[in-house]
Amino acid sequence: MPGPLDGLFVLDLTWALAGPYASMILGDLGARVIKVEKPGEGDPSRVFGPFVNGVSSYFASISRGKKSVAIDFKTSAGRELIKKLAAKADVLVENFRPGSLEKLGLDYPSIREVNPKIIYASCSGFGSSGRYRDKASMDVIVQGMAGTMSITGEPGQAPARVGFSVGDIGAGLYLTIGILTALYQRQLSGQGQCLETCLLDTQLALLENAAARFLLTGENPEPMGSRHPLITPFQAFKTKDGHMVLALATQKHWQLFWEKVGQPELAKEERFVDNDARCKHHAELEAIINNLTCTRTTKEWVAELEEAGLPCAPVNTMADILTDPHVTERGIVAEVKDKRAGTLRLINNPLRFSRTPGRLKDGIPALGEHTEEVLKDILGLSNMEIEHLAKTGAIAK
Repeated sequence: MPGPLDGLFVLDLTWALAGPYASMILGDLGARVIKVEKPGEGDPSRVFGPFVNGVSSYFASISRGKKSVAIDFKTSAGRELIKKLAAKADVLVENFRPGSLEKLGLDYPSIREVNPKIIYASCSGFGSSGRYRDKASMDVIVQGMAGTMSITGEPGQAPARVGFSVGDIGAGLYLTIGILTALYQRQLSGQGQCLETCLLDTQLALLENAAARFLLTGENPEPMGSRHPLITPFQAFKTKDGHMVLALATQKHWQLFWEKVGQPELAKEERFVDNDARCKHHAELEAIINNLTCTRTTKEWVAELEEAGLPCAPVNTMADILTDPHVTERGIVAEVKDKRAGTLRLINNPLRFSRTPGRLKDGIPALGEHTEEVLKDILGLSNMEIEHLAKTGAIAK
């Protein structure tokens, strides 16, 4: 069955992670994504390992099902090809540094001339305005600047980066939301528009509670390990063979936990009588619970506490969770077939639609693999025209 975005044509000028993640989501939901790459080099993520039969696992995870065309923007013929493709596209996505595409005549005003209805979506490190506009950006740079690293890790230790690229991924998700919103607005008005977001802005948006606490109270949040700043206990605790997470967010859960472990008197201690008291005395409480949870295995604790309806879970590794029967039953891991890499197991799109389900499309595109196909099918170019473009260096086949 066709996906919910079947028939949508996305011209993808993105590279690295934030932009490609957004176009990947659109592709998983049925859009036709044409990824434009620099001849001879391609997306920088193609060189990041580990590799499966020569195919980058990093590139595969965000480029499955896309079509790759190799076009050199810096040639006049290459720029004309981009404009011709944009004239037929619904969406153009780019994540170059602000001003880069303007110099090439591929900015929004230029593209709007050939396609007034296009949704032109831009993502950069720090946005198209402001004093940091031209600053180089990567995920760890933004995690540092946004304050994410200042609240991540254990108290008194060095700042820690979140264990995945939350700066890039967050920006990619917001970019996708913006694109879908603009498409809906176009349906109402018949007009296209330009939208932009950036890694710093979206990272601050994701920091919600930490940012609000400073803005509203002047409190500068600090790292707390796995602990929650406003709820106690709400963190990881040691067990006999690892760690478990326990989230006693309500007074009912708090009382039930101590009844379950046979120490109901602790629930009524003045130090821990309510959530405010528990937050104030969190260090004492953490030591008490750790001494208790260390006596049994994670599996034993989770089984007993879940039986009582208490929120808890093991602290899993990737190997643990990706082989969990629940994950298998939900179809969260899906297979993508590729002629070079073989069958790859990747994370499925997490959205579930009852009538128009999305799906991962097969194929991890080789650099420029679909150049001829796209130029023929979409632009109607002849073999002779394509050969001429190849000889001039505007494209690579």
